[in-house]
Amino acid sequence: MSGLCGGRVAVVTGAGRGLGRAHALAFAAEGAKVVVNDLGAGPDGAGRSADPAREVVAEIRAAGGEAITHTADIATADGAASLVAAALDTYGRLDTLVSNAGFLRDRMLVNLGEDDWDAVIRVHLRGHFLPLRYAAAHWRAETKAGRTPAARVVHTSSGAGLMGSVGQGNYAAAKAGILGLTLVAAAELDRYGIQVNAVAPAARTRMTETTFADTMAAPGEPGAFDAMAPANVSPLVVWLGSAACAGVTGRVFEADGGRITVMDGWRRGPTADKGARWTPAEAGEAAGDLLAAAEPPEPVYGAF
Repeated sequence: MSGLCGGRVAVVTGAGRGLGRAHALAFAAEGAKVVVNDLGAGPDGAGRSADPAREVVAEIRAAGGEAITHTADIATADGAASLVAAALDTYGRLDTLVSNAGFLRDRMLVNLGEDDWDAVIRVHLRGHFLPLRYAAAHWRAETKAGRTPAARVVHTSSGAGLMGSVGQGNYAAAKAGILGLTLVAAAELDRYGIQVNAVAPAARTRMTETTFADTMAAPGEPGAFDAMAPANVSPLVVWLGSAACAGVTGRVFEADGGRITVMDGWRRGPTADKGARWTPAEAGEAAGDLLAAAEPPEPVYGAF
């Protein structure tokens, strides 16, 4: 490895399994000291175990790296504050925050209960906001003390947040919210040396067993490229979490297999300006003309 993150301290949430585990291992392989956060919950958020985080830390240490466990709930203020404190108390610094923790409770909208809505919004959206708030407060204090950091934040969105996904109204709303949070954070925090970007990954994890059911099988040929391996996403995340990506902030990337895509997001398309108030009939006619001139939207995942 190149040692791209040598001397840096990276925090990765949801790092006990899947994408988070792959990210933690990749950061450690590039020289970072890693705080491995995982609550050890099931795919639906139920239960709790320290074993997943401990196993990843043991794997990093066995390979000669440095890592510690953190098993508090980062969707609480105390848990998020202790996450930042764990990095500072153990390693004396914090350079990179990768927010990845999450789970699913999929339902069609007419069957989606309030508890399932709140739980998914909480772990994904609140679980991104609170670690960001405490990490950013630390980095702002460093800047005000004359020690402007090369701080990096990588958020985890999803194609569901970019395009929607049938049966995942709660998850899609949370992941779209993460994109909005990313854009605001990038604009507000750049003055403190903090760059904030997001990735929308596609990979084989516990959360995608249903979504990618037709492509879940690992490659049959020894040495064949496994396009759904979580580790395929990690190189981009590590680069975004390193000092090497200076100047890149407020951007969203899709990453899956060997593909990386810069997402353009909402951009103004065809526009009509009357210079005065429209009547409803006029507005409808204008909207119809604009839609005819616009690119058709990307389809919602699972639409029929």
